[in-house]
Amino acid sequence: MRQVNMHDAKTHLSRLVEEAAAGEPFVICKAGRPMVRVTPLDDASTAPPPPRRLGLLQGECQVPDDFDQIAVDQIADLFEGR
Repeated sequence: MRQVNMHDAKTHLSRLVEEAAAGEPFVICKAGRPMVRVTPLDDASTAPPPPRRLGLLQGECQVPDDFDQIAVDQIADLFEGR
């Protein structure tokens, strides 16, 4: 695997990333010591997440018609300090 020193990696990063994405990974070295390996991502990891489905639980649960009126007196008491 090709080794690139830190200075050259900073200077030519765009070109090096394009080459890595095309299947030519490389190692970035600092003072001759390998530090990181740059490799292309798998196609699966770059795929967008599946769309979220609205209405996933439709028909599985019910909300009462007076949902917004449930315990309205108790809530008012809590806010008014009764």
